[in-house]
Amino acid sequence: MYFPYFLAYMAIGFGISLAVFFWALNNGQFSDQQRARYLPLESGAGLETGKLSTAERLQTVILIALACSGLIASIAAVAYVLIYNE
Repeated sequence: MYFPYFLAYMAIGFGISLAVFFWALNNGQFSDQQRARYLPLESGAGLETGKLSTAERLQTVILIALACSGLIASIAAVAYVLIYNE
């Protein structure tokens, strides 16, 4: 039966989601809520496109790696259930 594996898969996904949420809180992703409502109305002409710092590049690579590992885990869980389903 695959029920315990499903619970473990869900618990790991929930833990990763909480970790990403607290990372966003610590990095100030939710700090300016009043400005956020007007962002879609801005033209975008005044936005600066600068180079990313090393820390920002590292964070981007880590987030992409987490997304890819989640996708791989999902595919592995589905494949396991399909192959070993009795």
